[in-house]
Amino acid sequence: MIRRHHLVACFVALLSSGASAEVLQERNMPMDIALELAQGAVKACAAHNYNVSAAVVDRAGVLRALLRADNAGVHTPDAARRKAYTAVSARTPTSAMAKNVQDNPGAAQLAAIDDFLILAGGVPVKIGNETIGAVGVGGAPGGNLDEACALAAIEEIEGKLK
Repeated sequence: MIRRHHLVACFVALLSSGASAEVLQERNMPMDIALELAQGAVKACAAHNYNVSAAVVDRAGVLRALLRADNAGVHTPDAARRKAYTAVSARTPTSAMAKNVQDNPGAAQLAAIDDFLILAGGVPVKIGNETIGAVGVGGAPGGNLDEACALAAIEEIEGKLK
C-alpha cells in the first residue's frame, strides 16, 4: 500500500514538473504617455473650438490622467473616464459598441454594466494586438468628434508605443 502511494506521488511530481508556468508579462500605460494622450486629445479638440475633457486609463481601467479644458461641461470628466473604461474593457472603440447596440437588440444590456458608457469617444490604445489602455473624450458636439480627438492624440504618440 505504501509503495502504491509512493508511485502515485512520483507520478504527480513528474506531471507537475513538466508543466512549468511562466510569469505573465504585460505592457501597461505609463503615466508620461497617459498625460501626453490627455493633453493631445484636449488640444486636438481645442483646435476646433470644442471644450472637452480627456481621460486615459491603464489596461485594467484604472485612471492614469484626466484633463478638463476651460469651459468644458461639468459632466465631461466622468463621461470621458467612463468612455475610456468601456473601450479598454471591451478592447474596442466605443463607437463600434454603440453601433452594435443599435444593430443588435441583444447587446443592449452592455449599457447595464457598471461604469460602461456606450457612446462614441472611447478608443483603446494598443501595441500590436495588446491593449495597454484607452483614451476617452467627452464634450465635443458629437461622439464622432470626441473619437476624432482621441485618435489624433494616439496618432501623435504612436512612435512611443513599442
